[in-house]
Amino acid sequence: MHHINTFISIGRTNKSLLPACIYLCVSFFYCNLFSQSCPPNIDFEQGNFSGWKCYTGFTAENGNQNNITLTATQGPVPNRQTIYRAYPSAGYDEYGGFPINCPNGSGYSIKLGNNLGGGQAEGISYEFIVPATQNVYTLIYNYAVVFQDPAHLEFQQPRMEIEIKNLTDNRVIDCSSFTFFPNGSPLPGFQLSPIASGDAPVWYKTWSAVSINLDGNAGKRIRLFFKTADCTFRRHFGYAYIDVNSECSGRFVGASFCADDTAVHVVAPYGYESYNWYNSNFSQALGSLQTLTFSPPPAVGSTVAVIVKPYNGYGCLDTLYTDLLDNLVINAKAGNDTVSCNGDPVQLGAPPKPGERYHWIPSTGLSDTDIANPIALPAVTTIYYLNTRSLGGGCSMYDTVLVKVSNLDPTLFLDGKESFCLNTGDSAVLSVFPTDTIQWYRDGFQIAGVNQTRYNVIQTGVYHARLSNQSGCVLITASRNIKVSSIPAASFTVLDPSQCMIGNSFSFTNHSTNVQGEMHYRWLFGDSSEASVRDIVHTYSKAGIYRVKLIVSSNDICADTASFTIQVHQNPMPEFIAKPVCINLPMEFINQTADTLNSPINYLWDLGNGTFSDQRTPPSQVYQTAGVYTIRLSVSSAQCPSPLVASEKNIFVDKPRVGIRYPDQVAVEGLPLDLQARPIVDATVLWQPGINLNNPQSFTPVFTGTIAKEYSITLTTESGCITVDSQSVKIVKNIAIYVPSAFTPDNDGTNDVLRPFMFGIKKLNWFKIYNRGGELMFIAYEPSKGWDGTYKGRRQEMQTYVWLLEGLGADGKMYSKKGTTVLVR
Repeated sequence: MHHINTFISIGRTNKSLLPACIYLCVSFFYCNLFSQSCPPNIDFEQGNFSGWKCYTGFTAENGNQNNITLTATQGPVPNRQTIYRAYPSAGYDEYGGFPINCPNGSGYSIKLGNNLGGGQAEGISYEFIVPATQNVYTLIYNYAVVFQDPAHLEFQQPRMEIEIKNLTDNRVIDCSSFTFFPNGSPLPGFQLSPIASGDAPVWYKTWSAVSINLDGNAGKRIRLFFKTADCTFRRHFGYAYIDVNSECSGRFVGASFCADDTAVHVVAPYGYESYNWYNSNFSQALGSLQTLTFSPPPAVGSTVAVIVKPYNGYGCLDTLYTDLLDNLVINAKAGNDTVSCNGDPVQLGAPPKPGERYHWIPSTGLSDTDIANPIALPAVTTIYYLNTRSLGGGCSMYDTVLVKVSNLDPTLFLDGKESFCLNTGDSAVLSVFPTDTIQWYRDGFQIAGVNQTRYNVIQTGVYHARLSNQSGCVLITASRNIKVSSIPAASFTVLDPSQCMIGNSFSFTNHSTNVQGEMHYRWLFGDSSEASVRDIVHTYSKAGIYRVKLIVSSNDICADTASFTIQVHQNPMPEFIAKPVCINLPMEFINQTADTLNSPINYLWDLGNGTFSDQRTPPSQVYQTAGVYTIRLSVSSAQCPSPLVASEKNIFVDKPRVGIRYPDQVAVEGLPLDLQARPIVDATVLWQPGINLNNPQSFTPVFTGTIAKEYSITLTTESGCITVDSQSVKIVKNIAIYVPSAFTPDNDGTNDVLRPFMFGIKKLNWFKIYNRGGELMFIAYEPSKGWDGTYKGRRQEMQTYVWLLEGLGADGKMYSKKGTTVLVR
C-alpha cells in the first residue's frame, strides 16, 4: 500500500490580518477487487509537481458573480505552489490546531497560495484516464478548511472551489464538486477558532472525506481541479495544504493480515462523518467506527462492506468492499548504511506503511524509537536494529543499519596578514587540518592542482577549502578575504599651476601606476576638500598657496604619495568712496582697492564728466551742473591682467534750493508757539538769531517771547548746498479766535473757503458748521481745512450758517466758540 499526504494552502498566515485559510487533504482511493494502476505522481511522492498543472490568477466580482481567472504557468510559482517534505513535520495549523500534514501520513505536502492578499487566486489540476478494464472505480479525497469570515456578500468572500469533471463527456460530477465560502452557506462540522486577529472571526473544519464514484467511467478522462481565492475587496485571504493518500491495491488497511496475527484491524478511509460495517450480504452489522477489529482473526476470504457518509452537502454517499486475506508480507527496512558527518542528522528506515508497527534499539541518538523512519544523531558509530511487525502482532521481521560517525575540522588558519604588500617580507599562508582530500578555491573557482594542507596566497581573492574523507563527508571551510598588492607609484601633473582667483580651474592628471592590485585614489587639495576619482578638475574659492597631495593605495596598507604646490593669485578688486557734492564744490575720491600681495595694480578712472585718470587717487572734480554722475574704477594687475575688474557708482551732484518766506506766525505774548522749517532730505538747519527759540538747530523749534522776531533759516545739505529761508513771528496779547462773518464760494480766489483764524491755539479739536435746520454741513479737525459751501457734492443756498469751534490753547486750557456766517452767492 502506497500512502502519501498532500495539502493545499490558500491565502495567508499573517497574524495582523486574520487569514482566510483553506486546508485540503486529498486522499485518492481506488477500490476494486482487482489490482489497479495509480496515475503517476498523483500523490506527489516523486517530490515534485510532475503530472500536475499549476495556475495563478486573480478573483473579481462581476455582475454579482465571483469570477476566478487562472492562467497556466510553466510550473510551480515561488510562494504560490510549494512542496514540503513530511519530515520534519510542518507542525499544526495555527487557527484550527490540527496537523498540517494529514493524519494518515505521507512523504510530501503541497502548499497552494501565500499570505500576501491582494485578490490573488491559485490552482492545481490533475488529469488521468480510468483504466479501460475498471468499470468499478472509486476515488476518495480528504479535506480540511479554515475560513476568515469577513461578512461580505456571498460572491465577494474568500473561497475554495473543488471541481471533479468527466472531460470525455464534459460532465461535472456534482456531488463531489462544490464551493466553500465562509458566510451564507451551510458549514456543518465547523468550529470557531480560539485565535483571533484582524476584523473577522475564523472558522475551521478538521479533516473530512469525500467519495467520488467513478463507476461506469472506464476509459474516460477525469480532471481534479482545486482553486483558492482571496475576497474580491483584496483584503481577506487564505491558504490551504493538500495531502493525497493513494491506495491503488483496492484493499483497506488491515484487509491483508498475517497468519500468526492475534487480531485484525481493518481501517476504512479517513475523514468521513460516519461509518457502518456489514458482512457481505448486509445481514449483520459489524461496527460503526472507522476501524473494524476482529479478535481472533476472521476466516480467510471473508468479505466486509462499509457505508461511508460524508459531512452533509460535501461529498457522495458510497459503499466500499474488501476481502480479508492472510497474505500480508512484512519487510523490515532499516535503510542503507550511512554516515553522520560533523553532527548532521541522518534519516533511517523507509516511509511507514499502514498496518505495521516499528521498534528500534538502541534508543541512543534516535528521535523516536517507534516510527518507521526516525532521525539518528549518534555521538559514536552505532548499529541500529529495527523490528517490524503487523498491527496484529504477527510477521515479526528484523533489519539492521550502521551509522558511522565521521567528523571534519572546519577551521581555516591564517599565518600572516590578510592584507600585505609584495616585496616587503609580509605574506599570507592559509592552512587546514589534514584529511583525505583537500581542494582550495579562489573567488569560488577551483585552483587547479592545489590540494595540500597549506597554501601560500600570492593573489588577492576570497579563499576557502573543500574538505572530504573516505567516509563520504564533505565540508566547506569559512572564507578569508586576502588582499595582495604591490606598492603603487603615485604621480600626477597639473595644467597651469599658477592662476588668478577669478575663473581659476586647475586640471590634475593622474599618472599613477601599480604592478599588482587595484588602485584607490585620495586627493587632498589643501583647502579642506577631497576627492576619490582618478583625474579631477578643482576650483579654489580663496587666493593663496596650496600644497596638493595625491595618495594612491592598492589595499589598506600599500600606498604611495605625490604632491605639488599651486598658487592662486588674488585679482585686484576695485573699491572707492565718492560722496555727493553741490555744484561748484570739489568732489574728492578715496581709492580703497586692497593690495594684491605686492603685485602692481593698474588703475583707470572714468569720472563721469569726460575726464579720465590712471592715478591711484585721481584729482578732485568740480561739477557745474546738478545731476547723477557715474564714476567707474577699473583695475588689473601684472599677475592678473585679465579680466579687467570694474566697480562703478552713481554719485549725485546737488544744487541749492531757492530761498522762500514762510507764512507769518502769530504768537500769544509769553505762550509757546511751534515753528516748522522746510524739510530737505539729509539737510541740517540753523535758525538765526537763536533768541526766544528752545533749539535753533531743530526743524521744529518752539518760540516763546514777548517781542516780534524775524528769523533767517539756513538749510545745509549733505552735499554742501546752502538754502536760506525766512520766518516772521508777530505777537498778540491774548489767545484769540476769529471766523469771518461772511464768505463767497465763487471760485474767484478770494474768500472762497470758510475757516477759523486762531492765535495761541496749538490744537484744533473740531470746527463744525450747521445749516439753519440743524443739519451738520461740515466738520474739520485741522485749521488749514475749510468749508467750500457744498454738501454731498451740491452747492448750498445763501443763508446764515452756525459754526462751533473747540481747541486747546497754548496755555493748556480748552477754548470753545460759536457764531454765524453768511454764505453769499
